[in-house]
Amino acid sequence: MSGGRVPVKVEGRDLRLSNLDKVLYPEEGFTKAEVIDYYSRIAPVLLPHLRGRPLTVKRYPNGVEGPFFFEKNAPKHVPDWIRTVNVPTPGSTKDRDTIDFAVIEDLPALVFFANLAALELHVPMWRVDGKGRPRDPDTLVFDLDPGPPATIVECCRVAGLLRDVLDEDGLSACPKTSGSKGMQLYAPWRREDDPREYAREVARRLESEHRDEIVSVMTKKVREGKVLIDWSQNNTAKTTVAPYSLRARARPTVSTPLTWEEVEECDDAGELVFTAADVLARVEEHGDLFGPVAP
Repeated sequence: MSGGRVPVKVEGRDLRLSNLDKVLYPEEGFTKAEVIDYYSRIAPVLLPHLRGRPLTVKRYPNGVEGPFFFEKNAPKHVPDWIRTVNVPTPGSTKDRDTIDFAVIEDLPALVFFANLAALELHVPMWRVDGKGRPRDPDTLVFDLDPGPPATIVECCRVAGLLRDVLDEDGLSACPKTSGSKGMQLYAPWRREDDPREYAREVARRLESEHRDEIVSVMTKKVREGKVLIDWSQNNTAKTTVAPYSLRARARPTVSTPLTWEEVEECDDAGELVFTAADVLARVEEHGDLFGPVAP
């Protein structure tokens, strides 16, 4: 099967899947077929967080131990039934004025990208309208990154502090793991002011109140043992890993929505590591814990 192409029909769309038995996560023997299966089964809760958002992927054609590349431009061979939008990209590192992004709107499009070994799905905090024009941000995000020896345990404490500030401002936060070493807080954003400026003010306020625990600048030499509140992810040019996306770690871990009880009770970093199988079981039990974030 490794070198062959398998024709399949997904919700009426014809696709050809390839190299299904290729191992993409060697530590667990997790194959491309299992990646496609995971994304197919998680689609009902994942798709609402992708729809309307220009897609950036990290592709690992030879698995997580091999070379990878970011892909913003929709592949040249993308089927015409997958939506693409031409979006201005001022300041692009490749000097492109615009990029043709794909937008995952349905299961066939999701399976198409999974078949490309697009393990990680990243999207911005804004959507495009029906004509492909960028809309204002609809989501606020704080990326919490622990500086060793700090771990996600310390991130959980900082997440609680952030939640209290957001509550005071009438914003309801939803936590998720990054699927790597940190976590993120999202909140629906329905205000006219700039979410990036708001996030920066909140991060600096918490840094001033908790200098032994929190930093708000990227400088590595000041981050040891502290948690960086990265407010800059609200820049419209940036993306964040989508809820329920796989991560390219040794194991097929997932950026996993959490309950606040899990955040409050976490005292060991291993408690908040979830694989694809774990997340499918969690969704069966909890549904989409990130539902409040999707417009």
